[in-house]
Amino acid sequence: MSKRIVSVPLSKEDAKSLKVGDYVYLTGTIYSARDAAHKRMIETLDRGEALPIEMEGNVIYYMGPSPAREGRPIGSAGPTTSGRMDPYAPTLLDLGLRGMIGKGKRTKEVKDAVVRNGAVYFAAVGGAGALLSHCIKEAEVVAYPELGPEAIHKLEVVELPAIIVMDSEGNDLYETATKQYQRD
Repeated sequence: MSKRIVSVPLSKEDAKSLKVGDYVYLTGTIYSARDAAHKRMIETLDRGEALPIEMEGNVIYYMGPSPAREGRPIGSAGPTTSGRMDPYAPTLLDLGLRGMIGKGKRTKEVKDAVVRNGAVYFAAVGGAGALLSHCIKEAEVVAYPELGPEAIHKLEVVELPAIIVMDSEGNDLYETATKQYQRD
């Protein structure tokens, strides 16, 4: 199997080419944001204000890093449970968010928004935050610094490993893998 490097931000065509079960390595610019930042973004939209980051084509990594060690741009950078972002994700997907990185199942509303917008959901390996942090070459807080690790970070990543767990057609690895291993 060849190593598939996927450039981020993602074009709609690139997102559509990714299929459930594909192993990929993300390279380029992504953003981190967890539930507190997502809540703030929705409140910003509700006030009719502009978001602090552009959604079109971007990928958000559901992650709040630990403090960086000396000489490193970021500390441990493992994924958080995606379900906490489910109340906010459809709105951001409708604004052009092209991908999300996290872990765990998503709601029907998120799946519908993924399909409607030609987006994808990537899974990163939980428990491997220290290893994943080595794929992050630069990190900068770009919004909500008062949230500490839950602030929005702009991340430059090189070959961040991920698995497509929901593709733009709504295929869901969490559902198909579960069915495959169920017993009658």
